[in-house]
Amino acid sequence: MSLLFKSRNSQGGSNNRNGISALYFSLLNFIRQGINSLGEMWRTPIASLMTILVLGLSLTLPATLYVVVKNVQQVSSGFSDAAEISLFVKEELNDAQTQTLVKRLALYPEIESVSYISKSQALKEFKQVSGFGQALDYLDENPLPNVVLVTPTVRYRKPQAAQQLLTKLEAEREVEFGKLDIAWLERLNALLSLLKESVFTVGLLLLSAVILIIGNTIRLSIMDKKEEIQVLKLVGATNAFIHTPFIWTGIWYGVIGGLVAFMSVVMMLWWLESAVAMVAGVYQSNFVLTGLNGNELLILLSLAIGLGFSGSYISVRKYIKDIEPDKV
Repeated sequence: MSLLFKSRNSQGGSNNRNGISALYFSLLNFIRQGINSLGEMWRTPIASLMTILVLGLSLTLPATLYVVVKNVQQVSSGFSDAAEISLFVKEELNDAQTQTLVKRLALYPEIESVSYISKSQALKEFKQVSGFGQALDYLDENPLPNVVLVTPTVRYRKPQAAQQLLTKLEAEREVEFGKLDIAWLERLNALLSLLKESVFTVGLLLLSAVILIIGNTIRLSIMDKKEEIQVLKLVGATNAFIHTPFIWTGIWYGVIGGLVAFMSVVMMLWWLESAVAMVAGVYQSNFVLTGLNGNELLILLSLAIGLGFSGSYISVRKYIKDIEPDKV
């Protein structure tokens, strides 16, 4: 009895070793077919290069639009919480009464800081900035109002919260009316949202075009190797074995096309760097263009590989099954 069980255990161990060996050789054959597919592309450099460039340039446009959105967000991030409220006090108030208002507003938990600009200070600054200093000297009286500038806390710098705070401050008896300097930011955010939607739409169309390009390229390759496929089916090759080289070709197109797109974006940013630096210098800003980082590069390559796989898989599933030896 023990010999019987020993024999069965030995047979089970042998089956396990055979299964591991089969898995090993399947993986080895899969890698070998991938290398052979790369060699096939190398043997037709002109056709392969044209396909890769088309794919790369098709991926470059959505990648570039993404970089544009990313840099616009970087610029607007410094203003995303910008909200300053200007309170114009009533004309009959003197400086002492206005200072009392300033002290009372400083106690508000929603307010981070309060500053007072008298009409004389405002006129002095306007003379310096406008360049009409001598002309303003002929005015009979100062037309500028006293202004209290209020900077809300971080929590109340968002558009809706800042608007609620403005309504509360306008209820103060010394305040004539208030102005919230955030409307431009809302317009900027609306334009940025429109740009994001445009990037998504254009990207979706171009990525669909990439799948069609790869699918058509693989279809032509299948038609070119029709007789070879028929011979393989005659000798008993499985569909998976026949599909694999074409799938690998689509994947290689995706990998190299993704790298071409990445390099195109890098070259474009390098070309625009001096022009952007000049514009930033005019506005006294240290803004620097930001390209694709490592994670974004991996996402781009993964997307390109997925597109290459999808296009090639659709073609091999559709066309290889129609090629049979009896149709020679």
